[in-house]
Order: sequence, then structure tokens, then C-alpha cells
Amino acid sequence: TSSADVKENRNVSNLEARPLPASDRARGGAPSVKRKRPLEEGNGSHLCKLQLVWKKLSWSVTPKNALVQLHDLRPGLQYRMVSQTGPVHAPVFAVAVEVNGLTFEGTGPTKKKAKMRAAELALRSFVQFPNACQAHLAMGSGAGPSTDFTSDQADFPDTLFKEPRPGPTAPGERNPVVVLNELRSGLRYVCLAEPAEKQHAKSFVMAVSVDGRTFEGSGRSKKLAKGQAAQAALQALFNIRLPGHIPSRSKSHLLPQEFADSVSQLVTQKFHELTVGLASVHARHKALAGIVMTTGLDVRQAQVIVLSSGTKCISGEHINDQGLVVNDCHAEIVARRALVHFLYAQLELHLSKRREDSEHSIFEQSKDGGYRLRDNVLFHLYVSTSPCGDARLHSPYEITADLNSSKHIVRKLRGHLRTKIESGEGTVPVRGPSTVQTWDGVLLGEQLITMSCTDKIARWNVLGLQGALLCHFIEPVYLHSIIVGSLHHTGHLSRIMSHRTEDIGQLPTSYRHNRPLLSGVSHAEARQPGKSPHFSVNWVMGNADVEIIDGTTGKRSCGGSSRLCKHVFSARWARLYGKLSTRIPSHGDTPSMYCEAKRGACTYQSVKQQLFKAFQKAGLGTWVRKPPEQDQFLLTL
Repeated sequence: TSSADVKENRNVSNLEARPLPASDRARGGAPSVKRKRPLEEGNGSHLCKLQLVWKKLSWSVTPKNALVQLHDLRPGLQYRMVSQTGPVHAPVFAVAVEVNGLTFEGTGPTKKKAKMRAAELALRSFVQFPNACQAHLAMGSGAGPSTDFTSDQADFPDTLFKEPRPGPTAPGERNPVVVLNELRSGLRYVCLAEPAEKQHAKSFVMAVSVDGRTFEGSGRSKKLAKGQAAQAALQALFNIRLPGHIPSRSKSHLLPQEFADSVSQLVTQKFHELTVGLASVHARHKALAGIVMTTGLDVRQAQVIVLSSGTKCISGEHINDQGLVVNDCHAEIVARRALVHFLYAQLELHLSKRREDSEHSIFEQSKDGGYRLRDNVLFHLYVSTSPCGDARLHSPYEITADLNSSKHIVRKLRGHLRTKIESGEGTVPVRGPSTVQTWDGVLLGEQLITMSCTDKIARWNVLGLQGALLCHFIEPVYLHSIIVGSLHHTGHLSRIMSHRTEDIGQLPTSYRHNRPLLSGVSHAEARQPGKSPHFSVNWVMGNADVEIIDGTTGKRSCGGSSRLCKHVFSARWARLYGKLSTRIPSHGDTPSMYCEAKRGACTYQSVKQQLFKAFQKAGLGTWVRKPPEQDQFLLTL
């Protein structure tokens, strides 16, 4: 036994075994043993003798730890303290050792663990053993013919340096949290989300920071969520996928980074081109959005079809019962309305008497007599910052300096429906199940409530982007991807955009629970300092002019109505209805009012109710609607 062995294994249970004098062995008397409390004479001394023998036997069979193994191979190595970081209550020590001209540095919550880690890393460099069996034995594990010590793989699993687990355990049964702890000890898991008290579909979200990267997982318990987070880290950092553990779904819902960066650049460049001739104040923006159309994922044919900016909503005093204002001028909402404008233009193009115009339209006739997008026509939404609401509220944690900071607060309202603050910025959770807005109440000074952009995008992922009116003619249109410029976290964004409505149930034909691909950008656009401008800019392909809307009044700067207001859309819809009412399935009499035309899209309305009930069932709150009077204006047929 080496001296290091003796030093490592001294002083167990406050007992130190000393060799028995020959006279004592002859007499069979009690051994001379140093102890804190003298042993009583009698059977107790024999019991203690047996315990000592057992201890000595157990020492002889205990596998050597990494420090002892390294000492056996390279005696006299010097370990040096490199640094101590972290807070006083949770320090991180770094210890280094030099072996064969190479320096190996280990970290840990104590100096001893950091030293052990450095020894483990040094042992990995010993690939020059005569045979694999000897290498396994030297590293404290059984012979493993499947391990190739001449491999170019940089990291051998740390399990080689651990003691064998008791009992027969198949590799597939290993817990990812345990495996990750063997590879990177001292990790701390943080709960990012807990289900609300009344939430039926419970889901916890846990995160762990490993080697400077944050990994998260979700599950019906914290234990399952930790397992998912650990599995995500194992897969990304060590390419380890444990059998029986479902790989993270978020990876399959990510957009290729190069494509996402190209979409971002296209939108920002187009905005700069269009605003060159405008006053400098109108070229500023706090939030920019754009929708890019592609054929498949071929970025060479990508076209920016709509652009918008803005962060304001209409004031209650300017609400209009003739559909002459735009209620919500947040960039992504205006972009969606601009897309509706584009869809009307494309449908009108398809119905043109000129054949070449019809062939250039993105629509084709469907089997039921209506219209659908041509194959491979895809829409990608770019937003320069996370949409307001839950996506923005809970996304910055990934880019904080320290995930383990005690300042991190677990909020029980994660995923809750939220509403925008009138004439201000930010959002608040919906107040209660009985929140009803009335026309006279708003005109008398009650705040006008508008749902957050996060929640509206989640709604688009079920109902589509086209709205109720166009559903009379076309199948739902969905986003293929969402690209966020800053303050993004794709895992949380995915849950908020799609996973909150997983329990919505079966949807009618042509509707689906859309899960857009998600991505950030490699180089986010710098956020512009100063207060948010009160106006919103919009542009639609096919229109030369850039329109500027005052966000607080919902009208153009000159006082006229926007091309994106309900009244203009209703007039375009009425013209199309006159042409197409005989070709498409009809639901009842010809509508005379805007609200009747919306109600006439029966399937759309039933899916909308299904969505609202899914939010309520999940304990996420009740969708707040605008006063119905705003839709009770006559159509121009």
C-alpha cells in the first residue's frame, strides 16, 4: 500500500489502528487503540476488534480515488491554488496540477473537490497504457472493451473515475441528473416556472447553467423538469443521449441560424431604405416588425412583404364605432394587419380577368371551392424585440450574469394572459373572469383594455393570421417561423406561443395547432435610447408610400383613416363577397353589418371559443374583448 493510501484512509470513525505488540497477540488481550473514550472491558472490546478488522478489510477493497491513482502514476505532483470566485456562501475554487508538461485545472465548491477534479482531468491524458484493460483498472473501473483510449474524442466520461454503483443497473436506467453531476459536480438547478394554483395542466420549468450555457426542461414535476434540463445539457455538451429519456423538443423547433439572420437583415435593410426620405423622427423605432415571404426555405427568393413599427395603443376617448381607427399600433400587430391587406390584394389578383395576373397570385383554388396558399409559400415574422406580455416579461433570465442569483424570482403567473396599459408601456395580468368592457364605461374614462402581443400571436397559431372575414374565402394562413431580435429565449417563447394551448383538443379541417419555428439572431440590432415614439409606420408590398399612424388616435397624422382600419377591410371584403358568394359555401343570409360578416365565419368563431376555453381550463385567465359596439357598423355592399 502506498503512503498516499495510508494518508487518505487514516482516521476513520475517530479510530486509528496501530500494529499489535507480540505480547498482546500472545495474551489475546485488548489491543492498544487510541480513542476518544476508553472502551469498557468485556465483550465490547472484542466487538471493537472485529470492527477494526472489518474496517481494514474494507480499506483494502475500496477503489482508489483519482488523487491516489494519479499519485501512484506520478508521485510528488504539486497542486496549486489558482483562484477563488463566487460569493462567500457559495465559493468556487480552482486548483491546477502540471503533468507531463500539461496543466490541468479543476473547479469545485471546495479545495478538495477542485483538486480531485484536476486529478481526474489529468488522468484522462494517460492514453499510453499497454492495453485497454490496464487503463480501465488504473482509472478505477472494470474492463470496458467498448472504450477506445486512442480516440480523438476530447472528453472521456467521468464515470470512469467513479466507484461502481451498487446493484445491477442497466445503462438505460441512469438518471440524466446523476450522469451530469458526475461530469460537472456542484451544479444548481433553478425553478423558472411553477403552475398557477388553479392550473389544471401542471408544468414546472427547471434550468441549469453548465459551462456558461443555460439549459432548461419542463415536466409535470420538478424532478421530471430537472431530468429534461440535464438531458438537454448532456446532449448539447457531451453528445450523450440516455435511452428512455425523450430528447428536448425545442431543438426540432429551431430555425436554421443563417436563415434567421438573413430574414432579420432583409427586414432592417428594407426599413432603412423606405425611411430615408422621411423625417428623422419617423425613421426611429423602439420596435420593428416585418413579414418575409419565401418559397420553401430558399432565402434567395425571399421578399419582404410588410413592415411596421410602433409600441402604442389607442386611448379610450378615440375609440370609434365606424371602424375608422386602428386600435393596436404595436409593431407585430400592425404587421399582421398589413399582411391581411396583402392577402386581399393577392386574392383580388387571383380573380383578375388577366391570366398572367392570376398566375402571379399566391393563391390557388381548393377542392371545396374556396382558396388556399400555393404549396411551399411560407411566411416568417421578424420582431426586433420580444413581443410584449409573458414572452418579454420572462425571457431575459437567460442573459443575466448569474442564473443562480438569489434575485431570480419564481413567478406563479408565468404563461398567464396579460393586457397592455393604455397610453403607456408594459402589461399586467388579466384581472378576473368577469372583466367586461362597455362602450359607455370607456367613454366615461375607464381604461381601454387590449390583449398583449404575446397572447395575440398565440391566438394566430390556432386561428391563423387572416382574421374572421377572409375565412369566408380562404383557408387559415399560419406563420412558418418567428425570429426575435433581442430579449429572446426560444424555449420559453415556444411554451408561451404554442404549448399553453396544447390541450385545445381536436380542431376542424384546415385549422391546426401551429408550432412556428423559432430563432434569435446572431447580432441583435442596437436598441435606440429615449422614449418610445407615439406614431407607427407601416408599408405593404405593392404600395409605394409609407403610412404613418398616430398610435394614440389610431388615425393617420393628417387625420384620415388608415388603409389598415376595419372600415377599409370591410369594403374590400364586401367587393369580394359580391364576386364570390355564388362560388363558395354560404352560411345564411347576406350580412348587412360588419359584426354579422364576422359571425358568418362559423368555423372560425367556434375555434375561437375553443381557444378561449382552453386558456381558462389551463388556469391562464379569460380573454378580454373590446366593446361590441365598435363592430356594429353597416357594410358597403
